[in-house]
Amino acid sequence: MRLSTGQAHALLLRARAVQAQAQAGALQPLLKGKNVALMGTCGCCDDEGNVEEALMRRASTELGAHVSTITLALDAHSSDAQVGSTARLLSQLYSVVDCSGLPGPLVQRLAQAASIPIVAGLASAAHPAAALAARLPGDAPTADKRRWILQACLLAATD
Repeated sequence: MRLSTGQAHALLLRARAVQAQAQAGALQPLLKGKNVALMGTCGCCDDEGNVEEALMRRASTELGAHVSTITLALDAHSSDAQVGSTARLLSQLYSVVDCSGLPGPLVQRLAQAASIPIVAGLASAAHPAAALAARLPGDAPTADKRRWILQACLLAATD
């Protein structure tokens, strides 16, 4: 996935607003009443996965969302009917789903069948949005800047 110049600009604008609110101690719970799912293929994560999950969980909860961790029983060989019924159920329960460690084609199939945003590795350092953290102003720690970018992504996904 790549971000267009327009998408990157819009995320940076939103992230700067989140940054200003957070630094002023006035971050608004704009995701209050929303449910965010962190979805993987097993209940275990390596250390890097735990860091990413913690980043996503904090970014979401600071905005007022409820976060659930769920395990997916589907794989690349799952039928269209299985993928479709799973996507419909996820759409009823969650406002956005972040998939970690799932095959790209499976995430794409779920995203096409769902009525909510289903994204791959949003909190990952490899996600294109993560690089935008370096473009935020100020001398805040990189972890804070990554969280503000992630919060901007969550807000954009749930608009």
